[in-house]
Amino acid sequence: MTYTVIQRRQFVAGLGAAAVAATWPNVAAASEANASFPSRPLRFIVPFPSGSGTDTTARTFAKKIGEITGKGVAVENKPGGNGFIAVQSVLNAPADGHTVFVGSNSTLSTNAALFKKLPYDPLKDFEPISLLTRGACVIIVPGKSIYKTLKDLIEDARKRPAALNYGSGSISYKLYSEWLNELTGMRTTEIAFKGAGDAINAVVSGVVDFAVVDASGAIELINGGRVRALAFTAPQRSHLIPGVPNAAEAGVPDYLAFNWVAAAVSAKTPPAVVKELVSLFQRAGAAPDIKEYYSRQSTSLLVTQPFELARYQKEEIDRWKRLAETAKIELQ
Repeated sequence: MTYTVIQRRQFVAGLGAAAVAATWPNVAAASEANASFPSRPLRFIVPFPSGSGTDTTARTFAKKIGEITGKGVAVENKPGGNGFIAVQSVLNAPADGHTVFVGSNSTLSTNAALFKKLPYDPLKDFEPISLLTRGACVIIVPGKSIYKTLKDLIEDARKRPAALNYGSGSISYKLYSEWLNELTGMRTTEIAFKGAGDAINAVVSGVVDFAVVDASGAIELINGGRVRALAFTAPQRSHLIPGVPNAAEAGVPDYLAFNWVAAAVSAKTPPAVVKELVSLFQRAGAAPDIKEYYSRQSTSLLVTQPFELARYQKEEIDRWKRLAETAKIELQ
């Protein structure tokens, strides 16, 4: 599903057309103002293992931006530590724009809702560049699971509180799973993994009873029968897994869980360099082959302006803080 003009209008609704027009970057001016950037290959720091949805997005944009600049882009995976390792790697690097954080909603929003004290501030320590992609999740169980529908899982979990477990590949997936518990009246137990890929593998092998995971990383396994998808967490079905019911059809219409990936740099980065990076990501997102690629994915291309990403982050942080409090999730 591609990011259409209509979708973008919906995304920036309330921001004001004049504000959007006034802040849209002048690509030519940005290039002229800082023609020497980048002076060497860029580094994209990813807080998850290779193969994760965030990693895939980072590598897709890295390849295109490398082609645009002619300097190349190296993608470095620094998983673990709830994303803190990758974050500190970016914030400790020279703030010259050559080190870019390509992170997800967990590092850029939900961490702020689930930790008593973060070693970084996702709003103050980073300068937003752009939202890049957004995609719905799927609730999956092992291929040979006794649960044929989400209703089956919910009913059994209600009968046996805390007996069933779920795999979480990041703090965001923990929050999504606890949100599902709250909406359905289930009480299930978390088993944490370093990344979404590990959580998916745990479902495949039957180590966990279910998991909420990014759809893009599970579609092949779903279509191959190695896992069974009980629900697609969006208002509509996915054209890539049309047999999987959407949230409303599965019985939980309010459960609309999306993962998103965004690019940001240290807040100390010079404005002229930030402007050039915004230009590069805009050009990459507008490339025909990038648009065509995402038209075949479950993840939507969603390239935005910096102020849009900043506002979206703030809205997400406020939303998850309210949910964490309502669900009585113990802060870490």
